[in-house]
Amino acid sequence: MTSTVPASPVRTAGGSALQAVFLDMDGTLVDTEGFWWDVEVAVFADLGHRLDESWRDIVVGGPMTRSAGYLIEATGADISLPELTTLLNDRFEERIDGGVPLMPGARRLLTQLTAHAVPTALVSASHRRIIDRVLQSLGPDHFTVTVAGDEVPRTKPHPDPYLLAARSVGADPARCAVVEDTPTGVAAAEAAGCRVVAVPSLAPIAPADGRAVVRSLEEVDLDFLRSLITRTD
Repeated sequence: MTSTVPASPVRTAGGSALQAVFLDMDGTLVDTEGFWWDVEVAVFADLGHRLDESWRDIVVGGPMTRSAGYLIEATGADISLPELTTLLNDRFEERIDGGVPLMPGARRLLTQLTAHAVPTALVSASHRRIIDRVLQSLGPDHFTVTVAGDEVPRTKPHPDPYLLAARSVGADPARCAVVEDTPTGVAAAEAAGCRVVAVPSLAPIAPADGRAVVRSLEEVDLDFLRSLITRTD
């Protein structure tokens, strides 16, 4: 699965104003945000450093380079950013060997979007090697395209990943609904001009214009996502 697909004509979802749905991965579709923290704690323990629990909210949901760079600076660990990135990805792959747990409502939502032929993208700050492993649990056939954090010049909180997803499916970002779980992801989606459904995982997210906040994906279905677009017209 790759993000570098030719742009296609805009396809609407069942005749509604909604043209595509983009979903974050960690903490949104799969219950792995805690896995990342566990991995970071273990790797830094091997390096002789203890991570402060208060740093968890700082590194969650962000790109690997930002999170890893912050932890190197905070701990003073004697390791380069590329070396640490490799260690974290290696340990995370070991952690999810055998599959990952899906968030409540994720399977139902993906199945519904696929059944209605809604162009759907997986947009994650995780690297390609991690996305491809997690797709074995999510089902790659649910996604028209996937975008990894190491495939764009700037990942979240910049708009680049969502703008690439929109171009790849031939959609107007303003007609796309995004499902995210962190302030970093929400910032990226809104900077791209998309409408957002926030399902907060670790950090709170407040409602705002063009943004809905729900407790779980079990509250989200195709009609709900369509309403995000139609009620802002």
